[in-house]
Amino acid sequence: MQPVITLLTDFGTSDHYVAAMKGVLLSICPGARIVDITHEISPYGILEAAYKLSQCWSCFPAGTIHVVVVDPGVGGSRRPILVEAGGHFFVGPDNGVFSMVLAAVGGFAAREITSAEYFRHPVSRTFHGRDIFAPVAAHLAQGIAPERFGTELSDPVRLPGAVPVPVEPGRWAGTVLAVDRFGNIVTNFRSEEFGWIAGQGFEITVGSGLVSRYCRTYAEAPAGELFAIGGSAGFVEISMRESSGGDRLGVLPGTALLIRKVL
Repeated sequence: MQPVITLLTDFGTSDHYVAAMKGVLLSICPGARIVDITHEISPYGILEAAYKLSQCWSCFPAGTIHVVVVDPGVGGSRRPILVEAGGHFFVGPDNGVFSMVLAAVGGFAAREITSAEYFRHPVSRTFHGRDIFAPVAAHLAQGIAPERFGTELSDPVRLPGAVPVPVEPGRWAGTVLAVDRFGNIVTNFRSEEFGWIAGQGFEITVGSGLVSRYCRTYAEAPAGELFAIGGSAGFVEISMRESSGGDRLGVLPGTALLIRKVL
C-alpha cells in the first residue's frame, strides 16, 4: 500500500511553498500519495490549524503521516517534533498545533527531531517545512523507524485556548476556533458539555453581537438572525441562515467569546 502523507499549512496557494514541500516529499518517497487538507489557515493561526487537523486526521487510514506547518516561531527555540498517536504520525513544530489530537487520543509517543542526516541541506532558518518536516515525513514513509529521528520528549506544547475556562458559576470564557467558508463561527464549547443551551436560556457574547437563540437545524432558523447550533464537528457554532455570521460579527479565529446561563 502506498504511504499517505497529508499537508496542512498557512502558506496559501499563490506562492511556491507548498509545491516545494511536495517536490521534496516525492524526491525521497516517489510512491507517496499526498493529500492537501488545507493551505488556507489564517497566517500564524496555530489554534485554527489544531482544530482543522482534529476534524479529519482520524478519517485517514492507520499509518498516515500528517505534516502540519503553521510555524510563526520557525528558526527560534521551538522544537521540531514527531508524534505517534492514534495509529498515525504527526510531524511539525512543537507550538501546540497537535494539542487537540493529543487531547482526543490520550496516549502518545513524541520525539524531538534532531537527526540532521534526514534533513534537506542547507537548512533554511525560515522554511523548515521544506528542509526538515517534509524530508522527515518522506523518510518515515520510506520505512525509517521513528526512534531514528531523535530523542523522546514527554511535554509537547498544549494550547490553553482549546478548552473553555470557567469564569464564575454559570459563566465560561471561550475562543473562536475557526470561521468556515459559509461564515459559521466554530466555538471551543463542546456540544457534549454545553448541550444544555438547547433547553435553557443562554447568552453568547462574541465580537459585536449577542446570541441567545438556539436552533436544531438551519431550516428552522429565521432569515437574517444569529443563532447557535450544534455543528458536525461536535462544537457549538454561531450561524446565520444562508448568510455569514463571521462577517456579521466581524470575528476571526482566536476571537474571545463568553457564554452564560440565563435563568
